[in-house]
Amino acid sequence: MSERGLVPGLASPFPLGGMLPAIFQGDELMQRFVAALDRVLAPAIATLDCMPAYLDPRLAPSDFAAWLAGWVGVSLDENWPLDRQRDVIVKAVQLYSLRGTARGIAELVRLYVGVEPQVSDSGGTAVSVTPGEALPGSGRPWVKVTLGVGDPAAVDPRRVAAVVASAKPGHVRHEVEVLSE
Repeated sequence: MSERGLVPGLASPFPLGGMLPAIFQGDELMQRFVAALDRVLAPAIATLDCMPAYLDPRLAPSDFAAWLAGWVGVSLDENWPLDRQRDVIVKAVQLYSLRGTARGIAELVRLYVGVEPQVSDSGGTAVSVTPGEALPGSGRPWVKVTLGVGDPAAVDPRRVAAVVASAKPGHVRHEVEVLSE
């Protein structure tokens, strides 16, 4: 992770030397002193001037984009290309609105793995028209995610299962299957 700091040759848009009282305008020592402050303050001023870009995951510096991911509760894989990391951050809010749904699970898995999954589930409701009768279907809800990939060894099923677990309701069982296309 890089740090914000001195940027060689970055000039301050507001040099302090010209803002000093008249008595210090001609004082060479004071001008050199405030010139040093200008070099230290210039990156901070430039950062503040560009704050909207820092808050946009598509434009933010790479280390700041990773920090933005934490703001929206998204974990990133540092092995991903930067464009993919930015895409996950941008879509985080939309994904939260779909959380717990088959569509939301599919979109999250697609973003994390890069492959369109097949998601099937037990359905959302079970009803019986006869009072006191057992409900039809399975007693426990489930979701199954199937991935068809060229090289199954390239996808870690445990990692995909962790992604699915983070997106589904806690009481729902899940299964991940990685198949060769």
